[in-house]
Amino acid sequence: TFTEKGIRLKDGTEVEADIVVTATGLNMLLLGGLQIVVDGTEVKPKDTVGYKGMMFSGIPNMAASIGYTNASWTLKCDLICSYVCRLLTHMDEHGYSKVTPMWDQPDLPEVPFIDLQSGYVLRSIEDFPKQGQHAPWRVHQNYIADRKMLGRGPDEYTGLEFEARTMAAVS
Repeated sequence: TFTEKGIRLKDGTEVEADIVVTATGLNMLLLGGLQIVVDGTEVKPKDTVGYKGMMFSGIPNMAASIGYTNASWTLKCDLICSYVCRLLTHMDEHGYSKVTPMWDQPDLPEVPFIDLQSGYVLRSIEDFPKQGQHAPWRVHQNYIADRKMLGRGPDEYTGLEFEARTMAAVS
């Protein structure tokens, strides 16, 4: 309990303190707790699979920059931003208005999106997307692997479903 001079412990010992800072621990909140609604139905990130560490299955037209847990955050963010710019250019060139990562397996994988064992991660990890065993559904913590996965190539858009824009009738 708090006393005039500090804190009294269970055994009766009083610890004197000028300042006492209470803390319950940090809990991570993916996308700041953003509510995601697709076609009128809320989609919980925990029910999705991460696509290339930046998009989430079943959620169209959304990407997030999530950096490395073991290296410079900006290295991964730079790769993600370059990929998203190429993806937007590809969509524009082909007349697409919607892109959605599509997880085609019947069950969600069990692998957590983030591989850290810190308390602040473990307290919230069940609310995060899952990750698959292989690209493009694997979240790498490796710049070289990410350069390959997020770089140009024949499988650059594997796992994505595109939808063409529709033209509204003009009267």
